[in-house]
Amino acid sequence: MATLLHLDSAVFPQGSASRDVTAAFVAAWREQHPDGQVVYRDLAADPLPHLDASAISAGADDALRGELAAELANVDAVLIGAPMYNFTIPSTLKAWLDQVIIVGHNAVPGGPVTGTPVTVVASRGGSYAPGTPRADFEFVQNYLEKVLTGMLGAEVDFIVPELTLAHSKPEMAELIPLADASRTQAFADAKEKAKALASRLAA
Repeated sequence: MATLLHLDSAVFPQGSASRDVTAAFVAAWREQHPDGQVVYRDLAADPLPHLDASAISAGADDALRGELAAELANVDAVLIGAPMYNFTIPSTLKAWLDQVIIVGHNAVPGGPVTGTPVTVVASRGGSYAPGTPRADFEFVQNYLEKVLTGMLGAEVDFIVPELTLAHSKPEMAELIPLADASRTQAFADAKEKAKALASRLAA
């Protein structure tokens, strides 16, 4: 029985593209893998404390850090909703990363998270794709790919619904068709990737 760790970090509980797409991923996962378990953390509704000196010094012996590290080590896959705020990830998600990544414990070669598949739903209000004017402002995918693979050895994949502000910003009205196409593709990717991952883990 495979276990999925699902993290959401969007501030608003309703109308969030990242939350909508992660929910679709989980639904497809459960459909394909009804006996699987989903462990859920809403980092916006129940934020973790920032890392402090005592927690850094204690490492895995710190109660919270030890709990989070064990939770991560004991799942088969991870799903992260990571909307772009001010060109990077929400501070609540950064707090989880700071708490859960413990050098010498799980941030080691061949550590307990090595090879764990992580799917990130990296939603964003505009477009930061390669070749766009703001491509070099993209610090969500760039950062998460580096920290999750470079420190934990995880296997990272992205789903990117973009132009999510097109319907609410008059100056972006002409981009609505592209926004709708991106949203549709994100939901299709979520379902496809969830089913493929559940099948892979059940094999």
